[in-house]
Amino acid sequence: AAGGRALRWASGRALARGLRSSPRARTAMPSWVIDRYGSNEVLRFTRDMVFPIIHFPNEVIIRVHAASLNPIDLSMRSGYGATALNMKRDPLKLKSTETEFPLTLGRDVSGVVMECGLGVSYFKPGDEVWAAIPPWKQGTLSEFVVASGNEVSFKPKCLSHLEAAALPYVGLTAWSALNQVGGLNQSNCSGKRVLILGASGGVGTFAVQLMKAWDAHVTAVCSRDASTLVKKLGADDVIDYKSGNLEEQLKTLPLFDFILDNVGGSTEKWALDLLKKWSGATYVTLVTPFLINMDKLGVADGMLQTGVTVGSKTLKHLLKGVHYRWAFFMPSGPSLDEIAELVDSGKIQPVIDEVFSFSEVPKAFLKLEGGHARGKTVINVISRQ
Repeated sequence: AAGGRALRWASGRALARGLRSSPRARTAMPSWVIDRYGSNEVLRFTRDMVFPIIHFPNEVIIRVHAASLNPIDLSMRSGYGATALNMKRDPLKLKSTETEFPLTLGRDVSGVVMECGLGVSYFKPGDEVWAAIPPWKQGTLSEFVVASGNEVSFKPKCLSHLEAAALPYVGLTAWSALNQVGGLNQSNCSGKRVLILGASGGVGTFAVQLMKAWDAHVTAVCSRDASTLVKKLGADDVIDYKSGNLEEQLKTLPLFDFILDNVGGSTEKWALDLLKKWSGATYVTLVTPFLINMDKLGVADGMLQTGVTVGSKTLKHLLKGVHYRWAFFMPSGPSLDEIAELVDSGKIQPVIDEVFSFSEVPKAFLKLEGGHARGKTVINVISRQ
């Protein structure tokens, strides 16, 4: 009898206090996803995207306050690079499902750490951070995103989340090309002549500022209507590629020590002739056939074709006295730390073309698709509330 009274008392107490044996877990979140590749109509808003989970001790979950769009988001929406990215997502083919969908796009994030893996000691919940999420991971057009602690950095104190979201992906892409591949840094740039082709886009506007912060002489190529912006960012000479034959205009200038090519195409055929020969001068392009080769030829043949292409071009130009290099975006929290220092010191500022609300993501994609952006297209994710 006593046991029965105790059981009834305990049961009544639990009901009175509304106690549960375990808290209700969050399982879904709002997100913009695609279920197939195509044009803008494939974008779909859902409130039932699977909530991100920490799978490894070094991961963190970030509540997204702001994100931004990059040309790679347009390309990924259309299926560009799917072969290589799917191989990276599941190299050993261990997953039971063979599809990457539903897939969330968006690479940039500025937000607040919500949860940390057991191996994370550098960050804690509540920290304001920014990051660029690699394209083989679920993206940032969501309420939350999971990232490796190695990909995350403390947000610059002087920037809002909207401003900060404009920088990580383009900043790390330019940093990869100029510093990690090109070998440029604060101690060796003074007086160097640097040519930036495609200077008014996200990567270009960052590269102009970084080179000026490192005391290089910068010649920027852009359209006339962007020249005021590029000059304001510090470019010493601005060339309008629409005002005549660009190659002939650039040949009238002294030779360059370094060229960053954001344009590609026929530019590569003549741009290397603008470099100083036998002086260590370097041409770095961000427009490469690596992902296209894998999409067209498959993983093995695509990688083989890519290796042959870059090897033959490197040797061909080395024999002419200049260095030829390819560069790619590389996620890096430590590099973002260095970029944050430059931002907080006033040497680099975000360049934002337009801000859209979270409900306007398809409109933002159309804006980016129209081209001729002057800086970044930013998404105010937190505004959905």
